[in-house]
Amino acid sequence: MPRYLSLVRIEENSIDMASADPGFEERMGALFEEITKAGVMLDTAGLKPTSGSTRISWQDGKLSYTDGPFTETKEVVGGYAMMQCKDMAEAIEWGKRFLEVHPAEWTVGLEIREVEEMGS
Repeated sequence: MPRYLSLVRIEENSIDMASADPGFEERMGALFEEITKAGVMLDTAGLKPTSGSTRISWQDGKLSYTDGPFTETKEVVGGYAMMQCKDMAEAIEWGKRFLEVHPAEWTVGLEIREVEEMGS
């Protein structure tokens, strides 16, 4: 079965966990338990803030480094999930359910991409 990488995109400075409704963590835990029992979730994690990160770029044969936070970037990758699904439609369905667990006032997006398997 193909694997899909779901990149969680957030506006880093607009989401405050303290503003989440009391049931948020419980709903997220229940969804993660369901997706894991279904054999879909291979790995998932949130990422620490960009203030402790570095971007490395390669251009014209030279490396350049930019330390975070990346104030010029509106949206950053805030987490990821590696899923094994029968097809893109199933990956999208799980992604939709993941987004619907979040508080309505938050802005959260997903980019879901099929993993290109080596030798395929």
